[in-house]
Amino acid sequence: MFGLGTQELLIILVLVMIVFGAGKLPQVGGALGKGLRNFKKGMGDANEEIEEADVSEIKKKDDKEEKKED
Repeated sequence: MFGLGTQELLIILVLVMIVFGAGKLPQVGGALGKGLRNFKKGMGDANEEIEEADVSEIKKKDDKEEKKED
């Protein structure tokens, strides 16, 4: 996992507990989870918009080509 060993993960966990305290860890974890969920949702929405834009652009090109052929 990202080239981190067990010792590195334990050191990071201890530092997080020192900085935030044991009582705040559930809140920090919840906020991190919500942030990741919103990021994934935003990326999905962006991908949908890009696909819609590509489809509408292709349709416009097809319409222009059909008008030229007439």
